[in-house]
Amino acid sequence: MYKPIENYGLIGNMHSAALVAADGAIDWYCFPHFDSPSIFGAILDENKGGSFQIGPVDGAGRTQQFYWPETNVLVTRFFTPDGTAELIDFMPITVREPAPTRHWLIRYVTVTRGTMRLRVSCHPRFNYSREGHRTTINAHGATFSSSSLNLELSASVPLKPDGEGVSSECTLHEGHKATFIFRPGGDHGACSPSPSQDETHELLVSTITFWRKWLSSCTYRGRWRERVERSALVLKLLTFEPTGAIIAAPTTSLPEEIGGGRNWDYRYTWLRDAAFSLYALIRIGFNSESIRFMQWLSDRCRALESTRSLQIMYAADGSGDLSEEVLDHLEGYKQSRPVRIGNAAHQQFQLDIYGELMDSMYLHNKYSSPITYDFWTVLRNIADLVCERWQEPDRGVWEVRGEPQHFLYSKVMCWVALDRAIRLAVKRSFPSPLERWIETRDELYEDVMHSGWSSTRQAFTQSYGSEALDAANLIMPLVFFMAPNDPRFLSTLDAINTPISRGGLASGGLLYRYYNKDTQDGLAGQEATFNMCGFWLVEALTRAGRTSRPRLEEARLLFEKLLTHSNHLGLYSEETGTQGEALGNFPQAITHLALISAAYNLDLALDHASI
Repeated sequence: MYKPIENYGLIGNMHSAALVAADGAIDWYCFPHFDSPSIFGAILDENKGGSFQIGPVDGAGRTQQFYWPETNVLVTRFFTPDGTAELIDFMPITVREPAPTRHWLIRYVTVTRGTMRLRVSCHPRFNYSREGHRTTINAHGATFSSSSLNLELSASVPLKPDGEGVSSECTLHEGHKATFIFRPGGDHGACSPSPSQDETHELLVSTITFWRKWLSSCTYRGRWRERVERSALVLKLLTFEPTGAIIAAPTTSLPEEIGGGRNWDYRYTWLRDAAFSLYALIRIGFNSESIRFMQWLSDRCRALESTRSLQIMYAADGSGDLSEEVLDHLEGYKQSRPVRIGNAAHQQFQLDIYGELMDSMYLHNKYSSPITYDFWTVLRNIADLVCERWQEPDRGVWEVRGEPQHFLYSKVMCWVALDRAIRLAVKRSFPSPLERWIETRDELYEDVMHSGWSSTRQAFTQSYGSEALDAANLIMPLVFFMAPNDPRFLSTLDAINTPISRGGLASGGLLYRYYNKDTQDGLAGQEATFNMCGFWLVEALTRAGRTSRPRLEEARLLFEKLLTHSNHLGLYSEETGTQGEALGNFPQAITHLALISAAYNLDLALDHASI
């Protein structure tokens, strides 16, 4: 049976990542990069996907899973009547060349009490289970060879053939250890010897040291330090080390609705996440990460010189071909088809990305490093492009696959693009057509206030001419479009924060991004509450709470409720279902970014109010 999405933890090496279930199964792992084809994919097809499991022979007993404090080293503890064992999963972090252990996945099991009979089962499936392989066993372990890859599992216990994979059963007594290393194979076709237990332990210690040293740069010391630090560790795991880009999630096609078709590939980097990423990272002290991500963004922006447009997302290495493909041979998580790789939304026209990009550049110039004149000319082109195209309809922040509309969020972000360009030009005395930008910015503002406001709903709506609400509009005071205590915004805030049964978007302390029946998004089915939007609501309430103590108290209560919707490890998926289950790709970077931002600003507000 498929395991709940929330039953997984994440390990990684900033090149790729793996999901480890609470029963000791690795059910998702792409090699060698986040968006490479999967090697273990049982989370998308329990029969065909392949997995790597370690646990008690009968699967009996209780389990407990936690991270080694202040690290991304995962510990799964098994309890049986006869004994207790701890499985440590990690990928060594190598920051220097040469890096022979870069793509190693290490599983290290120790019996800490009594005796335990363990079963090990490793069944890789190459290229999303589309490519066969040959299995060869020797005294050191097994080699799995396909036409494109050669991987091996070195083991400190004997392995035996098990279909196209291998398995083993072994009895370990208290203090005994077994080591399993899944890694690239050599050209000779035979599995290499395992490192000694001392060498493996040294890799564990060096990996723990790396994560703790990295986390020590975090400057957040507020009320929710542990949760903020865990979110920061998640973001670092989702960072592609060669470029500094942060991917949206390490998975593809985990459904927003069980049995539905809202299944997307999120193993890429969205430009719209840039402003949120830079803001969150800068606020808690990770300036070097923000600078590297900024360089990646700058390289993408320079594409405007030849293309006159930007994609909304790119691969973490910067490539732009994200052609979407359906894997018909996989049944999907709990029979949720289709399973997609690639993302056709990369070809959509979305105006909001220019506001998010310009806001990123503004933050970078203010807090990290002054931008150069040459790069200013690129940003000037972006502002000019917004002046030319802001009146066009687009697909919006939620990437609807229906007809383009005049989404209010997109118009607000066009205003942000020009506002930040004007601020940069004035602050740095850069040459610019200020008069045109100011005139267009002001026209945009008036347009939003006139066409985006519904006198019937007494709220800003999702798109011009619509009566639908949209949680994205909570961003208006966060980007300084309007005051958080403006009567129009407070009315919008209250409308959104009304239970969905009474026409709002709220549901038991969670928030839908929009109501499906009110929005023509071009997709069948329904979706669940959107975790990021809940944290946006916290921020909106926090800012409104500067002049209203009850709203600030509501923000704190809501934030602490939202913290209870993470999984046992503090990880968040994209959405939360009606029974508290995780839905959508997992874990979701932007949810953790929104958590950091909400925690930071709520903490400041509470300190100021002495609550």
